[in-house]
Amino acid sequence: MDDSNRTTVSLIAVVVAVGALLLAFAALFVVRDDDSNGTTPAGGGAAAASEASVVTLTLADLKIEPAMPEIGAGPVVIEVTNTGSQVHNISFPSLDKQSADIPPGETARLDLGVLTEGSYEMICTIAGHAAGGMTGMLHVGAAGSVDGGATSEPATTMSAEEMDAVMEAVANQFPAETAGHGGEDLAPTVLADGTKQFELTAEIVDWEVEPGKIVEAWTYNGVVPAPTIKVDVGDKVRVILTNDLPESTALHFHGVRVPNAMDGVPPYTQDPIKPGETFTYDFTAQEPAVGMYHSHHDAQIQVPNGMAGAFLIGTMPVPAALADANVVQTLNMVLNDAGTIGLSLNGKSFPATEPYTLKVGESMIVNYLNEGLQVHPMHLHQPLGWLIAKDGKPLEVPVPSDTFVVAPGERLTVLYTAVDPGVWAWHCHILNHAEGPQGMFGMVTALIVEE
Repeated sequence: MDDSNRTTVSLIAVVVAVGALLLAFAALFVVRDDDSNGTTPAGGGAAAASEASVVTLTLADLKIEPAMPEIGAGPVVIEVTNTGSQVHNISFPSLDKQSADIPPGETARLDLGVLTEGSYEMICTIAGHAAGGMTGMLHVGAAGSVDGGATSEPATTMSAEEMDAVMEAVANQFPAETAGHGGEDLAPTVLADGTKQFELTAEIVDWEVEPGKIVEAWTYNGVVPAPTIKVDVGDKVRVILTNDLPESTALHFHGVRVPNAMDGVPPYTQDPIKPGETFTYDFTAQEPAVGMYHSHHDAQIQVPNGMAGAFLIGTMPVPAALADANVVQTLNMVLNDAGTIGLSLNGKSFPATEPYTLKVGESMIVNYLNEGLQVHPMHLHQPLGWLIAKDGKPLEVPVPSDTFVVAPGERLTVLYTAVDPGVWAWHCHILNHAEGPQGMFGMVTALIVEE
């Protein structure tokens, strides 16, 4: 072999050796289990990739799928993919384990270590997401009890009889008594010039969403939803807001025509109302409205946590096609799905929601007001409803339906006439907002039709 060939062979050997070394070094970093905020559970260390059972989860917008995976005891690694449109994460509070925040379309791994038999809560810790439905439970059985890793569908450890009993027990609590009731009409002080003055205080209070579930609600005047404000077209309106929150706030009149300076959007129309300060909103009610009022400062926290209510101007007319309707009541139904309040109707979750009553032949008008983060298809099993106004604008021709889709910020006005007696379920038809293996919950109530 001549010198040139020897040189070539030597160079190739060096390149191969260096390449092998780089590959070996890189292999140490090919898979990184995200364990930046976790401690090792008692009885186990980090799970080796070759030994661990892998639980595959998907984070969609405000839900974890599967919600109740099952796995055998031993080393467990979570592989989670965010298929939603928002940043999400996965946390196991009892294990003190949490992934990093995962952008849409990306995947992360979380090493849970060696898990023993039991059930481990899993949530997304992004503000408002757990309350909006991003919760689940990882069930760990005996070692080897689940072959091949996690189940691909939600599972339950209850028998059919046990599930039936749990669901019936929850249903039988309805309507459960809880402290606090929101949405009542707020009486104004009428000034010498006829101005109707309303006083509001933004404050944090303890609020019972459902029996035994007490949360910190951000409120106007201590209730969820906020008191209803009603005025007539032509009224001079004054709303005085005092801020007792730990952060600044502002008040926006959603769907209500006001001067720009009264629109309540810092920094464009006013300075933020700082803690301890007061701001006065003055305007004239110029046209009929089915509106809302809510915070427009740190709104993703303040509004879902309870700072929202109905603002009504005038009376909604009944279309000529329904002129024979015997309207005996008008009610507002404020929808929420996030924050500390979570899935709720008028600030309460089933079984603490309020039932409504009509007699056969009577009618009611319902204003659906969506202050949540998601669309809600509201479905009353009986009777058929007629959409008579959208965002406060009357429709010349009413539209019949049994399910009305209410987008965030939208207001739909629906007329129902009772036909058949009985207890009729009334709920959001996104089913994981209303019912699961533990029974009905969240956005469920009932219309009771009497003879």
